[in-house]
Amino acid sequence: MSQAYFLTAPRTFELRELPDPLLGPRDVRLRSVLSGISHGTEMNLYRGTAPFAEKHFDREHRLFMPNEEPGFRPMRLGYEMVSRVVEVGREVREVRVGDLVHTATPHGTATVVNLDEDASKEIPMQVLPPGVSPEEGVLVALIGVALAAVHDAQIKVGDHVAIFGLGAIGLIALQLARLNGASYLMAVDPIAKRRQAAEALGADEVIDPAERDPAEMLKFRPNAPHGADVVIEASGHYAGLQGALRTAHMGGTVVTLGYYQGGATPVRLGEEWHHNRLQLVSSMAVWGCPSRYHPMWDRRRISRTSIELLERGQVRVKQLVTQRFPFLEAPVAYQFIDDHPEETIKVVLDYAL
Repeated sequence: MSQAYFLTAPRTFELRELPDPLLGPRDVRLRSVLSGISHGTEMNLYRGTAPFAEKHFDREHRLFMPNEEPGFRPMRLGYEMVSRVVEVGREVREVRVGDLVHTATPHGTATVVNLDEDASKEIPMQVLPPGVSPEEGVLVALIGVALAAVHDAQIKVGDHVAIFGLGAIGLIALQLARLNGASYLMAVDPIAKRRQAAEALGADEVIDPAERDPAEMLKFRPNAPHGADVVIEASGHYAGLQGALRTAHMGGTVVTLGYYQGGATPVRLGEEWHHNRLQLVSSMAVWGCPSRYHPMWDRRRISRTSIELLERGQVRVKQLVTQRFPFLEAPVAYQFIDDHPEETIKVVLDYAL
């Protein structure tokens, strides 16, 4: 039997035992090693603030629609999993027992993946190359999110770029923006631990928005563009979005990849967004949204590239893991993120503890 937590109500988990299915000829059985908690998507589901509490996304018509049956639907959370292959079906050639793999599957002690079905997944199973640790591999999906955002931002050599929100995705986007040619990087976050991480990862300037206005810092500098060429908003907070809109120069680009919740009261579209004729780009690489560079780029290529960046040491992520909790203490881990955001960058569940 394997074990998995189900979210049965906001901030309420139930541990359930699940039967281990028999292995088919194209199936792979995985034993979990490490899984990451998404501080955006998952935490919004955990808190009950995500729209899925009352609505569902109609993929055919691309609309959120009210659920036919009201009430909370139990669900499993998670999409950042590193596992060890422990058994393969008789027709499996793509992976071997002992391989370390990344899958976009929920938290739980074991998973069975059918490789034929997996071939059509937006984030397919990927074998981690030698030298890529579980602590690095657990961030493959988030590297993909940041990579898609940097593609959407169309950063040019010499651009001045600001990153708002220095969680794991923002800190990865910071590194990718530099790889893409940014000559100046400003990193903005109210949490000191995250600003320190950005500084260690190469930010030219780190800003606490509670103490200094990033827009004024950039727009009043002598001999520099009057604002950022590109702003990547990774906080998922409307105050961050408003700050990002203020910081971009006239005709600049603001790329958003956060999972915003509720109404946008702090956002003032009649101010800088309107008067500076800004381009506001939503970066979404899943839920059936193709890359803006499709068909040459798709989500599978994004995933492969994410692993290549890790293998080559071009993106550093191991230091982003700030806390580890045993899998059986998953409810404690979620509560810790909720109660102590100032102490966290990336929290993971360890299946060996």
